[in-house]
Amino acid sequence: MDPAPSVVVMPAAALSGYLTALSLIVAIGAQNAFVLRQGIRREHVLPVVAVCAVADALLIAAGIAGLGALVTENPAVLTVTRYAGAAFLLVLAVGAARRARRPERLDPATEGPASLGAVLTTCLALTFLNPHVYLDTVVLLGSLAHQHDPGAWVFGAGAVLASITWFTALGFGATYLRPVFARPRAWQVLDIVIAVVMATLAVTLLL
Repeated sequence: MDPAPSVVVMPAAALSGYLTALSLIVAIGAQNAFVLRQGIRREHVLPVVAVCAVADALLIAAGIAGLGALVTENPAVLTVTRYAGAAFLLVLAVGAARRARRPERLDPATEGPASLGAVLTTCLALTFLNPHVYLDTVVLLGSLAHQHDPGAWVFGAGAVLASITWFTALGFGATYLRPVFARPRAWQVLDIVIAVVMATLAVTLLL
């Protein structure tokens, strides 16, 4: 049997997985806004990046393994997640809006560090209480992966690599913006943007 087709299919599947996942992940969302803020603060960046990447890897693997069909057949799961996620996003939106009202407290040197447990809890909630995460990773990427059989798992590996690349670049690249955010006004603008993004996403989930 000629091995050439497999040799060609595997890299193509990996590249397709990488580009597809990257196009889904890069979109502005609550998770990206949170990673960006932690990166600017230089606060627990590595654990946050690791949690986001590992969560994506698990969800992508679950989708390729067949969990996508289970999710689509049980819409009640997404409904519960939708309302819980919307409530959580609204809480975060209110918190960001309250921070923005007092810009003199937005300097990380005076605001005080958040505990690792609190940061990771927020990160996990933003990841797993967002029904779009399941639709994008488990359902969409899972189904697209099988269009590249026998390279479905290679497609998944490319998608996981895209997640690792993006969150690493976002989290650690954000540290270069720190000079800009030496001014409280810059933190005020960022928190206003975060509040608007999270409130918009919450309303979108509810509607």
